[in-house]
Amino acid sequence: MKKYIYIFLLFIFASQVNAHTSHYAGIKVINMEIFKDGEVIGYSNYFFEHGNNTTEIKNYTQFKVKLFGVVIFSISSEAHEKYKNDKLIYFKSNTFQNDKKKYVNLNYDQSKNKFIIDGSSFRGEANTDSIIGNWWNHKILEVNQQISPLSGSVKEQVVTFIGKENIKLYGKNYLTDHFKLKSKNQDLPNDKKLDFDIWLDKKNNLILKVVYKRMGEWEYRLKSFE
Repeated sequence: MKKYIYIFLLFIFASQVNAHTSHYAGIKVINMEIFKDGEVIGYSNYFFEHGNNTTEIKNYTQFKVKLFGVVIFSISSEAHEKYKNDKLIYFKSNTFQNDKKKYVNLNYDQSKNKFIIDGSSFRGEANTDSIIGNWWNHKILEVNQQISPLSGSVKEQVVTFIGKENIKLYGKNYLTDHFKLKSKNQDLPNDKKLDFDIWLDKKNNLILKVVYKRMGEWEYRLKSFE
């Protein structure tokens, strides 16, 4: 019961706050390694620029999955998001997934107080309490809707607090909060469902590890930050 009260309070709090970019005022770089079945296959790195009431984040993600030396799945993606006064006002990404192009162009429409999305799998509006589904921002654990950074699709989610756990990454020990993030609609096809285990370092407001299963076990690990 305590867990559900905790999550309920998280969502109440989330409705009253913005992107928490102020929590990352001292962050310049977040480097994450991507693993599949225990082997490093790529990276997802975030670079921060802090200005007068603005924060801009550029993300570069690349990985390749090979079978018998042949690439069977690959991602190469670049993204740029911009926040003003802690509110998302712009997001753009271009991604090549197995040489197929995906994209997102998102802008904030002040007159409507909505996000206007032109994406490869969705075109339309989204509520401003949605968040871009990136792993640098711990607010992803406090909202009920995320926007795909690859295609612009809007997905409803449910977050559950599992408990506190000690984990070890790259020789360092961390006391973390472990969460489960899943799609609200469990009737979605398996390849469209959200189903992630996420470990958060509350001391630094950083997501340390993300694990999910899809034709094997995938893992994003925070390697370093500055």
